[in-house]
Order: sequence, then structure tokens, then C-alpha cells
Amino acid sequence: MNNETILYEVNDHVAKITLNLPEMRNPLTDQLTKELIEAIRTADQDEEVRVMILTGAGKCFSAGGNLNEFKENFEKPVPQLHDEGRESTELFKLGATVQTPIVASVNGPALGGGTGLVAMSHIAIASDQAKLGLTELKLGIVPYVILPWVRRAVGNRRVLEMMLTAEIIDAERAKEYELIHRVVPHDRLEEETWKIAEGIASHSPLAVRLSMDAYFTTEQMDFLKSFDYLSTLRLVSFCSEDLKEGASAFLEKRKPVWKGK
Repeated sequence: MNNETILYEVNDHVAKITLNLPEMRNPLTDQLTKELIEAIRTADQDEEVRVMILTGAGKCFSAGGNLNEFKENFEKPVPQLHDEGRESTELFKLGATVQTPIVASVNGPALGGGTGLVAMSHIAIASDQAKLGLTELKLGIVPYVILPWVRRAVGNRRVLEMMLTAEIIDAERAKEYELIHRVVPHDRLEEETWKIAEGIASHSPLAVRLSMDAYFTTEQMDFLKSFDYLSTLRLVSFCSEDLKEGASAFLEKRKPVWKGK
């Protein structure tokens, strides 16, 4: 990938994706959004990658949408705006379609679309210096694209409060709202993020993928039908090489060597 607005690196089965426009506070520009979509898809399709870390360069995770690009929208015809809007939603659909877990490492303010990225991530750990909020109404717009993810994280009444007040909250309050899973001292954020990522990467890749499938497929499924689907999915695990290896490694008191099959 020839990236100009993000950094992408893979080490020990972990793909680290860094929003890299620190002088602009890592806004979700059209280019950054496209490169971020490509990076997430690339990591998800890479058999060597078992987990992704999403973070921001500098002191900010992401300040959300780019105001200069918003101004350009005033001159665009509605059909063009509609097409571009559909493209931008592709980023936030990825959270429900990838099979590789995304861990958000929230190193600073994550506002508007930045809050959306945090809510979309499957696990979110934040520095005690992080700030979050749906600040769009202050600018006369609405957090349309990210609303489903934030609603899923915090619930209906809370997301309505967040939208209407446009209040910026600290990391501890974001944890109380369930936008964040863990809050750590700023100087320990990277270390604690890697502990989580390495823990996920140590599991059977097949079992992790099946976990993602089980969660997202059954979320909107009829309750009783979900048991039937999961019973069928369980057969994949029972017949897998990874389950045989995991059981053998446990009994032999050694680390498993996963094949992802």
C-alpha cells in the first residue's frame, strides 16, 4: 500500500494502523478514509494477521470529519453527495463484516467520527487523557453515519443525550457509558494495548474468526433460531485441526501451534 495519511505495520500477527495527520488532529478526510478502509481490508485478508490495533499519531486519536471538505459539499450536486456519502459509510460497515478483531488504542481526543471509530472497534482501551463526544450539532450537522455504532455501545437514551448536548466527556465517563472497555495511565497505553492484542493473537485464528461470526450473525437473529445456527457453526470447531491441537497442547502442557484450520 502506498499510504500518505496512515501508517501500516505488521509484527507478531498484529497489524498496527495509525492515523497519520497529527498536525490536523487526524481528521477523517476523504483520502484518509479511503486508505483506512484499504488498510483494514488488507489486514483482514492477511492470514498472518490475527488482530488489528487502531490508533492516532501525535496527541489526538481523531478529531472526526474535516471541516474544509464539508465546505466543499456546499457546491456539489445531490447525486454526487449521495455517492460520496455511500463510500464513506463503507468504513463503518467494516466493524460488522471483518473477521479480524479491531482494538482501538485511544491516545487522545476522539470526537465526532473519532468517537464512531472507537464505538466500531471490538475492544477499546483509552488513555486517561482521552476525550470523546458527539460534537456535530455544534456545527449544525448530525452524526448520521456513526449513530448505529454509538447507539449499540451506549444505548438509545444515552446516545440521544450525547447527540443533543454535544458534550465532550472524559475517558472514565466514556467507560461508564461503555464506549470504552478500559482506561489506563497515558504512559502505559501502548503497553496495555499490546497485551490485549497479543492475548487475542495467541488464540486459535479459526476460533477467533468463528467468534466474530457467531456474535455478528446471531445479533439480529431470532432468539431460538440463533441456537440452531450456533449448533451448526459448532461443528466447524469440532472438526477443526485447531481444536485437536488445542486439546493436545493442553494435555501435554505445551503451547499450541495453530494452523487456523
